[in-house]
Amino acid sequence: MKDEIRSKKKWKILSESGIRNQKMGIRKLIKILLNNRGIKTKKETEGFLNPRLESVTVENVGINKKELKKAIIRIKDAIKKNEQIVIFGDYDVDGICGTAILWETLNKLGAKVIPYIPHRAEEGYGLSITGISNIKNKIPVSPTGGQNIKLIITVDNGIVANKAVEFANKNEIDVIITDHHVASKKLPDALAIVHTTKLCGTGVAWLLSKNVILSEAKNPGDPSAMPQDDNMNESHLELVALATVADLVPLQGANRTLLKSGLESLGKTKRVGLLELFKEGGLDKNSIGVYEIGHIIAPRLNAMGRLEYAMDSLRLLCTNNKKKAEELAMLLGNTNRERQELTMQTVLHAKDSISDNGLSSKKLLFVAHKNYEQGIIGLVAGKMVDEYYRPSIVVSIGEKISKGSARSVSGFNIIEFIRESSSYLVDAGGHPMAAGFTVETTKLLELRKDLEERVQSLIDGETLARSLNIDCELPLSLVNQDVYDALQRLAPFGMKNPEPAFMAKDVEIEDLRLVGYNSNHLKLRLRDSSKTIDAIAFGMGEMSKEVHVGDKISVVYVIDENVWNGNKKLQLKIKDIRRFIYLT
Repeated sequence: MKDEIRSKKKWKILSESGIRNQKMGIRKLIKILLNNRGIKTKKETEGFLNPRLESVTVENVGINKKELKKAIIRIKDAIKKNEQIVIFGDYDVDGICGTAILWETLNKLGAKVIPYIPHRAEEGYGLSITGISNIKNKIPVSPTGGQNIKLIITVDNGIVANKAVEFANKNEIDVIITDHHVASKKLPDALAIVHTTKLCGTGVAWLLSKNVILSEAKNPGDPSAMPQDDNMNESHLELVALATVADLVPLQGANRTLLKSGLESLGKTKRVGLLELFKEGGLDKNSIGVYEIGHIIAPRLNAMGRLEYAMDSLRLLCTNNKKKAEELAMLLGNTNRERQELTMQTVLHAKDSISDNGLSSKKLLFVAHKNYEQGIIGLVAGKMVDEYYRPSIVVSIGEKISKGSARSVSGFNIIEFIRESSSYLVDAGGHPMAAGFTVETTKLLELRKDLEERVQSLIDGETLARSLNIDCELPLSLVNQDVYDALQRLAPFGMKNPEPAFMAKDVEIEDLRLVGYNSNHLKLRLRDSSKTIDAIAFGMGEMSKEVHVGDKISVVYVIDENVWNGNKKLQLKIKDIRRFIYLT
């Protein structure tokens, strides 16, 4: 008989038909993994394992072809008439990369085009009346006395900008919206809306760019019409890869295809801005993957929009000047370090503001303060979810207007939840897992009360229980290089395509020691009946008080390839440990 004494997470085994012996084979393992990710038919399997860029089409991602056609006709007309076009982006990686793609494309085609990124603190998110007014003031009036700006193309925003579009229309400015956020019930009265929730905003911009270029060709159906003299298509795919990872979109279907192609492009990039950013971050361009984008590159590109002005991140991506690129890369790196420190301080303050008394009964965390920096409240909300596993809302209180950012847990649609309180809000937008909103400060307490009351009937204990998905059981004795190589066919890993996780039962701890700057990681050597393998448990140093050499444990792990001094060696990355005491 055995008594489990430790388990902070609920282990959820997705497939009971685990691989228990060598005869069951790698093919069976891959089939299990694909099935766990919803890939079941032969066609789906082929598309997943062998993604083809040609499959990423307007039809396949659900973009309205009529709206796309209207957008292309208007863009070509603006180019022909030499009208001023403004690419109105967003201040995060997704908005910056998409803006770079459309600006470079239209500039290449001879358009009179400028990029514009709103200032987070001064103009707020997305297309706004303030933003349009600022653009009008910066662009001189034409010699004939008319307004020069005739067309605005949004990137990664605009799908809820009803008032701003109405303002633009009154000022005889056409608006083309390209966005991927969840639409509200009433769409803006834009000239064209190029929209899908199946891609990141940059992915939408890339498809528009590609189709504008093809429409300029003598034979629009000929892919060879894409300009190859400066490798624009490849260069743009690397920006799509950055945004796809940074915006945490599901890595299946078109997103997976674009990311896979984009990662290949990143390894060959000639963008001096990215090369200098890699250098500043200590990265080798030949080994850029999802982790490097998500933890090193994206935070630096995002930092400017969080604390300063995101135009500098856009300039870094687009510059051809090596010296300028070096200066901008250093600026982004320094700003990111400042952002890290500020985020840490704000998280500590937010945690202190939550009473431990009765915390377990709270289904929503809501913290607000006048000193919270608008640019980092989303990061703070994410940290709160990580710590307490509750939907979390963090608000930066302003004198008249306050800004809120929310992050959710799996199974709870945070944007739908927030929009149900629309009577208290100025606006709201986002995704099921992440959202932002604006509220008049005088209504903040009413909003909080409404949210906290409504959440009680919407979330149950099951939703707030952390769970750890395990693909299947895989004994340590079956872990080898062939298995690892086969698993890489499922890469790149990320949202909706997690790195395969396995369970091994009753393995013995042969060696154990603490490693890391603060001794917060656990280094293990594990053994089953016929195999011994090294393992690392990041952030699990405290477990050294619970498990010891000679103990039998069950582990959830992923297979990793550790490279040291040019030598490759398989190791396990431990995701969780359960220890058992056997009672007689």
